[in-house]
Amino acid sequence: MDMRPAISARRDSLDRLQSEAFDLLVVGGGITGAGVALDAAARGLRVAIVDQNDFASGTSSKSSKLIHGGLRYLQQGDVALVYEALHERQRLLRNAPHLVRTLPFMIPVMTRDGVVSRKIARALGSALWMYDLTGGWRVGRLHRRLRAKKALAHMPTMRADRLSSAYLYFDAEADDARLTLALVQSAIERGAVAVNYCTVTSLLKKSTEGSPHRNEQISGATVRTYEGRTVDIRARVVVNATGVWGDAMRRMDIGGDVTTIRPAKGIHITVPWELVQNDIAVVIPVPGDKRSLFVVPHMPNGDGTYRFTYVGTTDTDYQGSIDDPQCTEGDIDYCLRALNNAVAGSRAITRDDVVGTWAGLRPLVVSSDGEAATGRTADLSRRHKVMVSDSGMVTITGGKLTTYRKMAEHTVDAALDVMRDDGTASDIRAKRCATKRLALHGATSHDRDDHLVSRFGTLASSIREMITLDPALGAPLIEGLPYLRAEAVYCARHELVVTLEDVLSRRLRGLLYDRHATEAAAESTARLIAPELGWDELRINAEVQKFSEICAHEVAAARA
Repeated sequence: MDMRPAISARRDSLDRLQSEAFDLLVVGGGITGAGVALDAAARGLRVAIVDQNDFASGTSSKSSKLIHGGLRYLQQGDVALVYEALHERQRLLRNAPHLVRTLPFMIPVMTRDGVVSRKIARALGSALWMYDLTGGWRVGRLHRRLRAKKALAHMPTMRADRLSSAYLYFDAEADDARLTLALVQSAIERGAVAVNYCTVTSLLKKSTEGSPHRNEQISGATVRTYEGRTVDIRARVVVNATGVWGDAMRRMDIGGDVTTIRPAKGIHITVPWELVQNDIAVVIPVPGDKRSLFVVPHMPNGDGTYRFTYVGTTDTDYQGSIDDPQCTEGDIDYCLRALNNAVAGSRAITRDDVVGTWAGLRPLVVSSDGEAATGRTADLSRRHKVMVSDSGMVTITGGKLTTYRKMAEHTVDAALDVMRDDGTASDIRAKRCATKRLALHGATSHDRDDHLVSRFGTLASSIREMITLDPALGAPLIEGLPYLRAEAVYCARHELVVTLEDVLSRRLRGLLYDRHATEAAAESTARLIAPELGWDELRINAEVQKFSEICAHEVAAARA
């Protein structure tokens, strides 16, 4: 474990960016870029990874937090994608058992207005058998049909008068932001340099006679850091793994009007669990739309109850700023309409019951012939695409959270091909992908029901030692949430934290699940982590003010 002060470790990483030459510079620190960095580092390549904001601050912290094959993709006929995703799901369950765990899903069969009517229930049963055979069986459990009484026990607030029966099947869930962070940390353990809040301002190019990539070949990038430093990073290959920002990077490379990505917005809302009372994930229909939503219980209390349930995701075309997707009033009403149609509480669940929201953008691929440029985003493929420009930049886009490892493998293979074609890989032995059975940072299969182990794995013991030395760190950080003060200190010390939002939104997930309580804890959290990050009173106040503005912006957007 690196015991140096966090500020010193970051300074050393910035110095390495400036002084070393890398085989790969990965731009984009979401799940895809983090996966690429780890794949390359595990093959023995010299790797740097940068992100203009925090790691996982974009789409990779705003997903449905599900590691799944995607039953609806099977129904759309994309069997190959489902097979690949279910295979990758099993690898994640094995390689990151502290972060990824099996989650039961229930699809109610309703007499009317349901996800599945009696008329098509038999067809769904056949689809679920195919799902199991495609790879669902790997978790050791097959789908089954539930009688109405048993189904109602899993979500007693469902409308019993409409319920005929249900199907139960199995997938998995994960904390997307912490999974991304584990990939980054695993890459660092293998020699990679990782720096967040480090923006690429231009690409470096050099003339190469006889290169198949014309005379101008990318040789690195110039970045601007959070501290105001300008650094030229030398690299044989630059990988563009920036998701919905991918076209901007490609324009920086080749110029002109580049359109390869069609952003699709997905939002989620969080409500108190007692309003829904589901003990497993449930699929509910959206009235008047050919979509369904997941209703997922979250933060178990240990007695069969939970603190929250979150509902999502939407899938809509997005035309706004890719830097600021927000959950609007219409988005919230869309989810609430579906939820209220499914539950039969004593009163309707309203906007006032929503305690947290999040919105993210999927980077859907537009093919060269214009396919996916129009039509419903929900119907578009989630397959990924690797592209290599004439100057040698490798772009990876599309795909889904579950298949990040396979995407990374294809990307690094392409990067090695660029090096070979340009004659710059003479000192690199061809190595095959080494991540199929690579345990991620902190991986452990023991005590996964323990709060700290489920988030930090083997590193949970370090947090317990901190509490032993200072019992005050064992107190709750945010009222009503399970996070401890020691977790915030540990994150600031060891998890590449730069801002207060990094801690309260991504290292801990307070902002997503209870915005009001998390904002109330912002100042005390800032003062707690300030010594780890070298913050003075001015910086503490600025961080608290900025976090309050983030919360206010979410509230304002939800009323628009």
